[in-house]
Amino acid sequence: MRLLIVEDNARLASLVADALARKGMTCDTAGSLDDADAALASASFDAILLDLGLPDGDGRLWLQARRRGGFSVPVLMLTARGALNDRVGGLDAGADDYLVKPAETEEIAARLRALLRRPGPRADTLVEVGPLRFDTAAQRAWIDGVPLELTRREVGLLELLMRHAGSVVRRQQIENALYSFDEEVSPNAVDAVVSRLRRRLDENGARHMLHTIRGLGYLLEERAP
Repeated sequence: MRLLIVEDNARLASLVADALARKGMTCDTAGSLDDADAALASASFDAILLDLGLPDGDGRLWLQARRRGGFSVPVLMLTARGALNDRVGGLDAGADDYLVKPAETEEIAARLRALLRRPGPRADTLVEVGPLRFDTAAQRAWIDGVPLELTRREVGLLELLMRHAGSVVRRQQIENALYSFDEEVSPNAVDAVVSRLRRRLDENGARHMLHTIRGLGYLLEERAP
């Protein structure tokens, strides 16, 4: 899951991002609505954690305007405004959930996972390709019912490939999904993650499923040896 945290308190944003990263989420931060717009124009996000009081405007009005334009990314409002009218106003503006600061990371992560289980483009939390099964909410994978032990980036790569099974996923798509804006990405970083994932699949009975399409990217599908 790639998450955009829109929060003007840099220390709080960093603490939340670090804590959620330890739970397997790739996190980017934006300190203003302009920064959020720039981030959304540059990458795709699975969910947004949105504060309301931002230096260049109200997050509620920003979200309301985006929803009117067809913006469908799940949004969890995380704000110090806890009055009933604030909560109702936030949800009416288009938030999928509302949480009052201070909030425990465990609850933030659980609510984000819950958002991805709701009806919509990402409603199917269980994705299956051949012997592979992946729970997008729990971020867990199995091969023929046996749990697969993967690193955070391997999990992110497997989810991306399984959601696009049968289609080529380009290297840039993988890089955008697995790395935040402030991470340095070496030229062979994507190749290394793909290689590790392929090895884990091969070792656990899902051989001949992850294919390199030279010059284009990578493809996940079940093929005969």
